[in-house]
Amino acid sequence: MSFVTLVGNPREGSRTRAAAEHAADLVAGRLGYMGRREVVDLAGLAPVLLHPRPPSEVGEALELVAGARVLLVAGPTYKGTYTGLLKVFLDRLPSQALAGTTALPILVMGDPRHALAVETHLRPLLVELGATVPTPGLALLESEIAVLDEVLGRWADRVVPQIVLREGAAA
Repeated sequence: MSFVTLVGNPREGSRTRAAAEHAADLVAGRLGYMGRREVVDLAGLAPVLLHPRPPSEVGEALELVAGARVLLVAGPTYKGTYTGLLKVFLDRLPSQALAGTTALPILVMGDPRHALAVETHLRPLLVELGATVPTPGLALLESEIAVLDEVLGRWADRVVPQIVLREGAAA
């Protein structure tokens, strides 16, 4: 099994990445997963994602994401949805590239009016790529970062039982 965290924030060292890594730690711990985990931070790939022939780092990142058994996808909410950076990256994956993957969507937002974006925008994109997406995705308000353990803990308690690690067996 592989566990990958994909961060779609254009800023390096973002709060989104910190929250995503913390969420991945909690999920992996509740799953009892002790294997290797990878982080694909799109901030470093942003300048080359739209090149007609992107460098090998983009292909390697796409392979990591497509090969994940559990994929935590996190990004900030811009203009009521996920970032264009995240969309550009995921658009490079072929149809059904995430078949057999459990994807966990998280969007960090400043305004609670955007809370549905994780379910109405990011979830359908991941499902279109073939992923199984447990309910609910996490709409994480910036104001909740102060109580991150509590918020992520409640969310992880709800989604971890839905994660399928191998054919027919839940975590």
